[in-house]
Amino acid sequence: MQKRINGFTMIELLIVIVILGLLASLVAPKFFDQLGDAERGVASAQMSAFETALDTYRLDMGSYPSSLEELRQSDKPRWDGPYLPKDVPLDPWGNPYIYSTPGDNGNPYKILSYGADGQPGGADNNEDVIHN
Repeated sequence: MQKRINGFTMIELLIVIVILGLLASLVAPKFFDQLGDAERGVASAQMSAFETALDTYRLDMGSYPSSLEELRQSDKPRWDGPYLPKDVPLDPWGNPYIYSTPGDNGNPYKILSYGADGQPGGADNNEDVIHN
């Protein structure tokens, strides 16, 4: 009498691997879309913090700074900062934020991030995030 060895056959293992691959192909795109949305949300939240600091700076100094770094340190008289608790962060994709004063359409300033590709324009995760 021969003893039977319990285990999985090669066909059963291949079927399980194919099923796992199909599940991963369905779930992964949705996961990475959520990640892109989160990065855009972080960029927008950081820009909102800049706006608050910029407005406080303007109240103290009478005008907006020429660069975001002036929110951290300046030699100008009446400067009562730092207006940001930490150094100016990079955007979620590792690029510096673009700040200009005056902004577009009569706005006093413009803050933007070029998105994941670091280039103007784009769509989806590469789309620019702009605060005027």
